[in-house]
Amino acid sequence: MNTDEQDYYEVLGVPHDADEEVIKKAYHKLAMKWHPDRNKSPDAEARFKQIAKAYAILKDPKKRARYDASGFEGVAHYTPEDLFGGLDMGDIFGGMDFGFGGGNIFDSIFGRRPTRPLHGQDLRVSIHVPLTLINEGGKQTVRISHPVTCSKCHGYGTKSGKAPPPCPSCNGTGRQVKTHKEKRAAQDVQIQQITICPACHGKGTAIDEPCKHCGGYGQIEKEEKIKINIPAGIDEGTVLRITGHGMPADQPGVPQGDLYVSVYSQADPIFQRQGADLWHSVTVEVIDAILGTEIKVPTLTKSLNVRIPPGTQPDELLRLRGEGLPRFKNGGRGDIKLRIQVHVPEQLTESQRELYEKLKSLP
Repeated sequence: MNTDEQDYYEVLGVPHDADEEVIKKAYHKLAMKWHPDRNKSPDAEARFKQIAKAYAILKDPKKRARYDASGFEGVAHYTPEDLFGGLDMGDIFGGMDFGFGGGNIFDSIFGRRPTRPLHGQDLRVSIHVPLTLINEGGKQTVRISHPVTCSKCHGYGTKSGKAPPPCPSCNGTGRQVKTHKEKRAAQDVQIQQITICPACHGKGTAIDEPCKHCGGYGQIEKEEKIKINIPAGIDEGTVLRITGHGMPADQPGVPQGDLYVSVYSQADPIFQRQGADLWHSVTVEVIDAILGTEIKVPTLTKSLNVRIPPGTQPDELLRLRGEGLPRFKNGGRGDIKLRIQVHVPEQLTESQRELYEKLKSLP
């Protein structure tokens, strides 16, 4: 059964002015009927493939406009990835599995793996948050400025807010093909030169009256303030995904990309972070290192009285257990690691020198 050249509207059994809902219902009905796991006729696979192709063309305003204007030639350049990349098989069958499985039918019939629906480019930003927020968890505002789909024209760039007609210079292909013959080695050689259409700059559409809100670009620049949740103890460099706050897609009706936020610790005047542990240095006098003393040490929430043992050496570490940051996902808390610096006086009074001399002379 050769259905390759059958009109796509006839394939789905819909009129040429059918709206999106009518096309979708017709597609659902025919896809259920001709699914190769339900229909065992020898024509089922070819018929199912053509139904999917017709739907892929007619459901997309830009592809449909090119088909309406130029017929099969207007859509001949689309690859299977262009046609079926955003086709949601689960939406057709409502989660039912006929053996191929929701997406595996693409392997068997279209010879490819299904891909996730097309979307705009993702955005990536980095933020630095204070240790107090990492300690407790909470909200942090992220400010980003990026293009978004114009709400007035829905991304089409037209005053009417509807899909623009195909460019008359290229019939909606976005390309111009020039062909000429040359004589080479006593043979006529046909040379074909393909260039971007200068009239539409490769878009394939012609906008007579551009949208006043976006100037015909289909996008406007917008500054967003997004509050994101910072989990307590979040690891350094953890990336958080915020769905739908990336760049808009070039194709109207396709969802925006996602925003990926890399979270880092803000430089702190007191502590240095290493995982869930916090490092802090304190300086004591020589006599206090020798005899021992008690000092106040800050934590992220309070101050602690810490005993410096007699005979403490320079660069010795004291561990304050459980006073660091929460351990992300693993439970418990890290420690504060206290590095002891010993201050040696640069100048001594006469009486201080005498005392040190006496200490030196003792056995």
